[in-house]
Amino acid sequence: MSDAKDLSHDLPHEGPIRTPKQLIWAVVLAFLVPIVLIILMANFVATGDKKAAGTEALAAEATALRIQPVAMVTIRSTSDAASLRTGEQVFQGQCAACHATGAAGAPKLGDAGAWGPRIGQGFDALVHSAVAGKGAMGAQGGGDFSDFEISRAVVYMANQGGAKFDEPKAPAAASAAASGAE
Repeated sequence: MSDAKDLSHDLPHEGPIRTPKQLIWAVVLAFLVPIVLIILMANFVATGDKKAAGTEALAAEATALRIQPVAMVTIRSTSDAASLRTGEQVFQGQCAACHATGAAGAPKLGDAGAWGPRIGQGFDALVHSAVAGKGAMGAQGGGDFSDFEISRAVVYMANQGGAKFDEPKAPAAASAAASGAE
């Protein structure tokens, strides 16, 4: 067995090009195909302003939005009573998240038993708790309201729970009444 010789290396080499015509075509295509591809890519790159699909990352508005200040200050005038929200609007906008369901131990709207001890502390104590925060409730219930709007919301919720608080006077009306009394 070891005496047998492997003669496969003596066979003529056969490749994909067998005739001179095939050789000429292979040389021509090997030269022309890369040139055509280079021309097509150069035309693609050079023609017009191409944006990436679905992106406006370099648009002027997008750039302005990315470099805008982190925070902004809005100055509101409390003298315009018409622009202030009612107690029910403040309740619906912020307070209802917890006081409508009783979440985190908040007294439910209209539950006289839960509101009774709180109403007994007085209107000022309720407003102070609402403005400064109490227990799980953050300051102003986590909202962005004036103290007058919070007072209106306190009156709305407490009156639903059995209190007989009067609607607080608007800040402009209170200062006008004080100057008129003098």
